[in-house]
Amino acid sequence: MRMRPTLSWTPAEDLPPGTTDPEPVVDALSTGGVLVLSGAGISTESGIPDYRGEGGSLSRHTPMTYQDFIADAQARRRYWARSHLGWRSFGRALPNAGHRAVAAFGRQGLLSGVITQNVDGLHQAAGSEDAVELHGTLARVVCLSCGAFSPRRELARRLEEANPGFEPVAAGINPDGDADLTDEQVGGFRVVPCVICGGILKPDVVFFGETVPPQRVEHCRELVRRATSLLVLGSSLTVMSGLRFVRQAAQAGKPVLIINRDQTRGDQHSLTRVSLPLGTALTSVADRLGIPVDGRAEERA
Repeated sequence: MRMRPTLSWTPAEDLPPGTTDPEPVVDALSTGGVLVLSGAGISTESGIPDYRGEGGSLSRHTPMTYQDFIADAQARRRYWARSHLGWRSFGRALPNAGHRAVAAFGRQGLLSGVITQNVDGLHQAAGSEDAVELHGTLARVVCLSCGAFSPRRELARRLEEANPGFEPVAAGINPDGDADLTDEQVGGFRVVPCVICGGILKPDVVFFGETVPPQRVEHCRELVRRATSLLVLGSSLTVMSGLRFVRQAAQAGKPVLIINRDQTRGDQHSLTRVSLPLGTALTSVADRLGIPVDGRAEERA
């Protein structure tokens, strides 16, 4: 139930098309108590591709599964080589207008919380400091043996030292920070162990096939219970880890509003789906509410 599988889903033909009018979102935010659930689509304007939208990376990239990572040393070597290269670009991404608008809504007291399916840390960088990272964060690494946590930047430094001259050109970067490299490019990449116990290091993210920590799921369910409405931003809701909160809100009679250019798995539960780019839609909503959106971009640590 708490696994993060890739679901097979075909868009329905009998659902109404999306609208370009964000007024229902304006009305919901005016009431306050809105819980935001964001997906990869909110980060595309920061240069991070999504999985399932137009040009989504699932067409050319199979995300690492927990089972493969645990069982296969070569799979771990391939993952860390690709992720190490991807981190250089991924870690430099900055919040866009969508992230900044969400942070502005929070500062105005219009939100009851933010749940993100993303692992990029951009909500926090924009100012949504209490955002719940449903699938974890790439900014932290965990040892699977002793459970010690360490900063990703520290691991990046160690991998640089262990792999001098590792400068392959990637075909692309994916939403999980994984770069597209061939087996030949991965070559003899050296993986480093935990400095405390020598155990296997893993990014502190929920891989496909892995379970979201139960306490995190329950915390998110409680956020849904407290909210007056749920606003989904840039998620196809194809994986159950996000869809279940949409279903929970709908079953409780709470309005569900979606901003996503393409049809989603949750459309049947929603009051409306606004089919606009996230930055455009949320900036328009902020303008109608008279809320300034901070446009400054600062380097992340």
